[in-house]
Amino acid sequence: MCAKTIETKDITYDSLLQGNKDWVKDMLDINPGYFDKLSAGQNPPVLWIGCSDSRVPANQITNTMPGDIFVHRNIANVVVHTDMNMLSVLDYSVNVLKVKHVIVCGHYGCGGVKAALGNKQVGIIDNWLRNIRDVYRMHDREMETMKDPEQKFDRLVELNAIEGAANIMNTSIVQSAWASGQELSVHAWVYSLKTGLIKDLKVTSSSLEDVTPAFKVS
Repeated sequence: MCAKTIETKDITYDSLLQGNKDWVKDMLDINPGYFDKLSAGQNPPVLWIGCSDSRVPANQITNTMPGDIFVHRNIANVVVHTDMNMLSVLDYSVNVLKVKHVIVCGHYGCGGVKAALGNKQVGIIDNWLRNIRDVYRMHDREMETMKDPEQKFDRLVELNAIEGAANIMNTSIVQSAWASGQELSVHAWVYSLKTGLIKDLKVTSSSLEDVTPAFKVS
């Protein structure tokens, strides 16, 4: 049983609070001890780094429950080494929660990636989108061969997720975990808003052997 879904046009401040009450009732009807177990602690095996887009909720699209996935989200699922928020989440996930998988998940139709492909000034977010333009620059030979705008758009979404996964792998946090023998894998995925399906980009790293020498730390 699931709480009644509210149409977007009908969402109000009060309806959100009522929706919470309905959800709690439904969960307790299914499992009276659900919140006792949930409040006892968390032990998620996965860290999800995704886009802030409201259409890409990690739990729903993977058919998991609260407590199953630790989540960090930002505009266009960007991963950069100067983002202390992301690094703090990663450090806690790896060293305290001992997650076994870190997944960087982009999504086709991402507004941030689309904005990065254009030349129109958006605002302060332009500084953030510069990271995606750097991904384009790193793969400019491949990108410039694509004449279809949609194909180019989709490919940059994929490359942004792949480079994000590589940046996770190159952190001292992940490398230290691997050096200590901790079980940990890093993956790159892309979600399709049109089909609801996740595409595994077949980019998985599980050991120090996958780290480029220039980024290895000791």
